[in-house]
Amino acid sequence: MKKTVAILVALCFCLGLMTACSASSDDGNPVGDKIKIGWIGSLTGDQSVFGICERDTIKMLVDEANANGGIAGKQVEFIPYDTKGTPEEAMNAVNRLVTSDKVVAILGPNASGLAIPIASVLEKGKVADIATVATNPKVTVDKGKLKPYNFRVCFIDPYQGAVAAQYAFKEAGLKKAAILSDVSDEYSQGLSEYFKKTFTELGGEVVAEEAFKTGDVDFRAQLTKIKEKNPDLLFLPYFFKEVSLTAKQADEIGIKATMMGGDGWTSDQLMEMGGPYLQNCFIVHHLNEDDPNVQAFKQQFHDAYPDKPLQLNAYMGHDAFVTLKAAIEKVNEDNKRKITSGAVAKALEGIEVQGITGKIKISPEDHNPQGKEAAIITIKGDKYEFVTRYAADLK
Repeated sequence: MKKTVAILVALCFCLGLMTACSASSDDGNPVGDKIKIGWIGSLTGDQSVFGICERDTIKMLVDEANANGGIAGKQVEFIPYDTKGTPEEAMNAVNRLVTSDKVVAILGPNASGLAIPIASVLEKGKVADIATVATNPKVTVDKGKLKPYNFRVCFIDPYQGAVAAQYAFKEAGLKKAAILSDVSDEYSQGLSEYFKKTFTELGGEVVAEEAFKTGDVDFRAQLTKIKEKNPDLLFLPYFFKEVSLTAKQADEIGIKATMMGGDGWTSDQLMEMGGPYLQNCFIVHHLNEDDPNVQAFKQQFHDAYPDKPLQLNAYMGHDAFVTLKAAIEKVNEDNKRKITSGAVAKALEGIEVQGITGKIKISPEDHNPQGKEAAIITIKGDKYEFVTRYAADLK
């Protein structure tokens, strides 16, 4: 009899565990004594200047939140991982965060090529990711299908490309464009595609299209072909290192076209490496860094990290963090303190906050921020200068 009772007790215990595990699995990772927030990004490699700044910003904001009582009454544990700039490491990092660290959500990465492949791991673990500067449409929607756990706080490449094309054609009066792009990078190809589409629809002419692969450092052959077509606009949809090299080499062979690019340009290193060759260029950016509303945050960052440069990723990391914080607080209020990663993902749909880069309202339809304006900036001397806010008409 005692043996039978013991077996029944053991069975009930196992069933209870199975039920608890099933409930946890249905809702993703539950929050324990602390709210665990993950981050992924490039801490090594060419784009580490972006990743380090983004990680440091979020750590600063987590420390501030903890000093003020945490989020939803709980202290926050911040768990960052280096992707080393590769999709494989991004997948490994997300898998660790979801399965081992049991995070409630993940912030980052800043690159589309890292944000796109992690969707299956997020969906399996029911953990949301909020990308910062990953602008390719496939980050959140692929072939018309919404990725339920992928979100972002930046505008997307179709919008960024449309802004660049419309501003160049309508405002700057540039009618003949050449495009040099990185064929091995999702961001570069997406931005190139949408710029060309909008520019030609407006009546502009793309007179040359040339390409290179990530890691190339000599673009003279492509630039020589471009020079023969005599464009008045040279569109460079890639990152600051290669942009700087391109600009210097274009100057060497006598290209006089106005240069233009996207948010991958903006870095102190661009100014150091290529500033003299990029005077009066146009850059599609996410904010006016001289706006009075931005200055308090800039001061906070410089106080925390006096010897480190402030990059675009600081602003985007800030906006991703406050978006997540609002979603966690909403779950806490609605669910009587029962916070899970699945519930946080649902709360992100339709969440609305005021960010540094503008008002953010996450669309339930595509998980992108609705109606964000871009900023056009230029380089004058050794400084970035704000030109104007600009909204593209995508109709």
